[in-house]
Amino acid sequence: MSDTSYHLAIDMGASGGRHILGHSVNGVLEREEVHRFGNAPVKQGDTLVWDIERLFAEIVAGIGKCATLGKVPATIGIDTWGVDYVLLDKQGREIMPAHSYRDGRTIPFINTSVPFEELYAITGTAKNSFNTIYQLLADKAAGRLDTAATLLLLPEYFSQRLTGTMSAESHEYTESSTTGLLDATKRNWAWSLIDRLGLPARLFRPIRMPPYVIGDLSAKIQAAVGFNASVVMVASHDTASAVSVVPDEDALYISSGTWSLLGIQGEPILTEAARQAAYTNEGAANGNIRFLKNIMGLWMIQSVRHELGDQYSFAELELLAKQSALVDRPAIIDVNRACFLSPESMMSAIADECVRVGVRRPETPGDFVHCVYTSLAECYRQAIVDLERITGKTYRSISVIGGGSKDRYLNALTEQYTGKVVRAGPAEATAIGNLMAQIKVGEMGEGV
Repeated sequence: MSDTSYHLAIDMGASGGRHILGHSVNGVLEREEVHRFGNAPVKQGDTLVWDIERLFAEIVAGIGKCATLGKVPATIGIDTWGVDYVLLDKQGREIMPAHSYRDGRTIPFINTSVPFEELYAITGTAKNSFNTIYQLLADKAAGRLDTAATLLLLPEYFSQRLTGTMSAESHEYTESSTTGLLDATKRNWAWSLIDRLGLPARLFRPIRMPPYVIGDLSAKIQAAVGFNASVVMVASHDTASAVSVVPDEDALYISSGTWSLLGIQGEPILTEAARQAAYTNEGAANGNIRFLKNIMGLWMIQSVRHELGDQYSFAELELLAKQSALVDRPAIIDVNRACFLSPESMMSAIADECVRVGVRRPETPGDFVHCVYTSLAECYRQAIVDLERITGKTYRSISVIGGGSKDRYLNALTEQYTGKVVRAGPAEATAIGNLMAQIKVGEMGEGV
């Protein structure tokens, strides 16, 4: 028996986005990609920002393709990466630009007036320069918060814009948990920290657990795409949507894409050992916590590929890595060093780091990719050692989900370095989690 109710997952990553239509056939979720587009931060003066208007145009274009196909979705849900946001003034107008988390403006603000030990004990958020907390402190110093009436995290902003209501009555839990300003235990804003940091309380709305409907498409968007649909706030942080499809909540996972997010699900862990190991506590789709480590991920491979003029496919780069002279003597570096966050040249940054730590300098494209692969696998190993020490548990296997799960060589190296069994897939975990949340809203009968 087929359910002809379609749902549209708009999965936006920091390197690209796609629209996935889904519907149920005999209890199986059938999926179809209807639109894909690239994404990258752009230079604006000395800063890195997002081209918000182009991204929104791509969102609308992809929605419109559903009507062209004759497959009109009943619901639409958007997920994105974490931490980034758009500020709005009292009239609901955007205060631009929308900065990229890779911009270096936050560096002077990572040592706040509140000692990090106190921050971590409440929020459980690792000290990463890209966290929303440091972005807001940079905005405060620049005077950008003076006229700001509210803050919309990116999936909230794009979703609200689809409805034509440029405000929000609430903030979605999973995306909010990436800000570094959420009390991990209470699942609510850490109001005392917000006050001590001098951030305006007016920016923050109550936290709400997903999924829930925020409204219909605006008349303007309906005219553009040719139909109406309900806009759903899913677990709008992409990793939260992805991890929601891992069948065993106690399982070890790696959500592999632009970033590698390695962790488990459960209750918050706010110990000194967790803080020193740079583990972070973020919201899960079911209201629990994703206890995880942010690892630089395939962003490094993507950057190398772009630097080589995109002349190689990812499959070709994988093959070149297998043939690299470094196979017998790997060059391993710490991929989490800040020099890899947004370098002018990723290949130069990798080569310089190899020289700095005294390992063989990559020469060929295959060498560079092999260096990244083995360095990622070693970073996974170290992160798992820390995780097992922190939790007192031993994990036998890893569920590798997301686009990176298709990289068989990296999966093999991960098995080799960690000693764990790797279970790969699904590659479309984020879109599947997004779609399942929309279906859940329909089952709840919430305004669909």
